Amino acid sequence: MINKEEIEQLKQALAASPNNNYIRTMLIKKMQHHSEFLDEMEGLLQEAIRSEPNNIELKSILIDTYFKQKKRSACIVLAEAIADKSQIPLDTRARIAKCYLRENNRDAARNLYQGIVQENATYEDEELDSAFRMRASTPDDDGMDGSLFTKPNIKFADVGGMDDVKREIDLKIIKPLENAELFASYGKKAGGGILLYGPPGCGKTFIAKATAGEINANFINIGLEDVLDMWYGNSEKNLNKFFTLARQHKPCVIFIDEVDALGAKRSDARQSGGKNVIHQFLSEMDGIAASNDGVLVIGATNAPWHVDSAFRRPGRFDRIIFVPPPDEKSKEKIIELKLEGKPLSSIDYKKIAKKTLGYSGADINAMIDIAVEKILEEAMETGVPKPIATNDLLEVTKKHPASTVDWFTTAKNYALFANKSGLYDAVLKYLK
Repeated sequence: MINKEEIEQLKQALAASPNNNYIRTMLIKKMQHHSEFLDEMEGLLQEAIRSEPNNIELKSILIDTYFKQKKRSACIVLAEAIADKSQIPLDTRARIAKCYLRENNRDAARNLYQGIVQENATYEDEELDSAFRMRASTPDDDGMDGSLFTKPNIKFADVGGMDDVKREIDLKIIKPLENAELFASYGKKAGGGILLYGPPGCGKTFIAKATAGEINANFINIGLEDVLDMWYGNSEKNLNKFFTLARQHKPCVIFIDEVDALGAKRSDARQSGGKNVIHQFLSEMDGIAASNDGVLVIGATNAPWHVDSAFRRPGRFDRIIFVPPPDEKSKEKIIELKLEGKPLSSIDYKKIAKKTLGYSGADINAMIDIAVEKILEEAMETGVPKPIATNDLLEVTKKHPASTVDWFTTAKNYALFANKSGLYDAVLKYLK
């Protein structure tokens, strides 16, 4: 029940002492569970956070407020500014995950929700469970059939930019598959493994699908939730079944996202169950029980430094390709594609691309979303809608830094101090 008298008294106290953040916080906490104060709370919270920029509790309440207002991009931007997500309450983290999910960023949503479940195994959320919860299958449950396959209808021509990446995949993977008999005469098998690494949101999944499209191959997209199982030994069975299906329907591309979680360094695996999954993964890639000829395994990771070095031996992920953020020409194409169908005035795509240094495809999507939300907010106040203009997008770039910055900071350290094998030479070249 709302204690309006108490809230009014706090408002009066704050009016008399506008710099008193303690009173402002008390007022916020009295209002936070009542939807009628949402708009008023937003202003109070922004003012409070300006006084206490490191106050995670206030930022969490503001995220909850934005979520109730359906300002998903604002939730995401505020959440991404908090380095240690473990300080955010579980319910608030779940709301952030739902924002990512509704914005079609399934990887970010899944990562966040898996962290919640690891922290509290009993945590449940209907929307997120439906999308990501690990299957509680019985040991006898097969649950795998041909419906897992897709035939991607995209090819390299549909991928904007990424010319170096496409060229390397073409030379090392596509040409051997297209000329399998020639390669076989020299004792070379078609297939193998590619590890794509780079900052998040830069199109690793898209290029994997395009690779399958180029060779007219079946495509299996494997996520963590498809492999990991609560029953001991079932995770290994799931991996085996995916590889068995791929061998039966070759040519086939198996795409494994977040491969660092399945192929983590064995020294980092705390439980024997985790080590068993890694050993099974290595066994499947080696094709010990059956030949992998005609099966291409593409792994994607944002953290190659966490992948066990055994996966980089010949015959496994022996082709390692850096997927950088899109270049200016690619960004122009991405921006044009993302703006398609929206009301526009003249847009200087080249100017925007130059101002989005280091932006990933996901950053471009967020930039456009934030600009649209601001235009909609103004339209609701004035009653006059306006088309999206170049300046609307440029204004967002001033406040929305590239999400790849933190990744490159970490990657640079590995490239400078842990690069004996030359794995990160491409990162150093890009940074120059």
